[in-house]
Amino acid sequence: MPTATEPKTTDLKTLTRDMRVDIIRMIEAAGSGHPGGSLSIIDILAVLYYKHLKHDPKNTTWPDRDRVILSKGHACPALYTVMAYTGYFPKEQLLTLRKLGSPLQGHPDRMRLPGIEASTGSLGVGLSMGIGMALAAKADKKDFRTYVLLGDGEVQEGQVWEAFMAAPKFGLDNLTVILDHNNGQIDGPVDQIMPIDSMTDKLAAFHWDIQSIDGHDLTQIDKALAKAKTVKGKPQFIAAKTIKGKGVSFMENNIAWHGNAPKKEDADKAVAEIMKNG
Repeated sequence: MPTATEPKTTDLKTLTRDMRVDIIRMIEAAGSGHPGGSLSIIDILAVLYYKHLKHDPKNTTWPDRDRVILSKGHACPALYTVMAYTGYFPKEQLLTLRKLGSPLQGHPDRMRLPGIEASTGSLGVGLSMGIGMALAAKADKKDFRTYVLLGDGEVQEGQVWEAFMAAPKFGLDNLTVILDHNNGQIDGPVDQIMPIDSMTDKLAAFHWDIQSIDGHDLTQIDKALAKAKTVKGKPQFIAAKTIKGKGVSFMENNIAWHGNAPKKEDADKAVAEIMKNG
């Protein structure tokens, strides 16, 4: 079963620190991008790719690979960083984010970057695509899993709720959904724009298996993903409480950094803080 080299938890903590630095630097170099949501989801992606995902960076069309859909496609700097670290392409290429001709588009593009399973960015569609992949696995009698990462502003979309109803109907126990619950979207706090409180109660009523975790605690993330793989007959929903802009004090819970690229001075401050506290 091909997987990336699994680091020790302490090593993974160091890796996520370094990944945060790369996220800041690549968005700085691009002059545009979304640091807030990328920093909130990097811990989840790192644990998923290093410790749980069945994948082969050298064979991105391997039929038995697990699928990952970053439905909140604007957080792709985090996904690209984890992919670079696990061997999909050289780390140096991260600095080409959003550059003309680069495979690292501002939102994931499966036609440009091998290893991307779904072109996303139009919010609300990723879970539907994930259901299609999970259904295909069942039909083909394949044991690969599908993981979908949703933003909490995104789950205000109606299509997401249609998908939430569909997955349990088809018994998709090969589908794990992770909610990046950082309570921030471009227009302001999620709980002010359109509250999504009681999400776990609602999805439990829809017959999902439910877990709630700290989305920055590597051990909790690891245990939740491991448990999800043991669930039979139900899709799994992991509500991960996160902090938008995690690791950079002036970005944390600051909506201004949802889609604002740091200039060099702010980027240098951010990197220094990450390295100091990492």
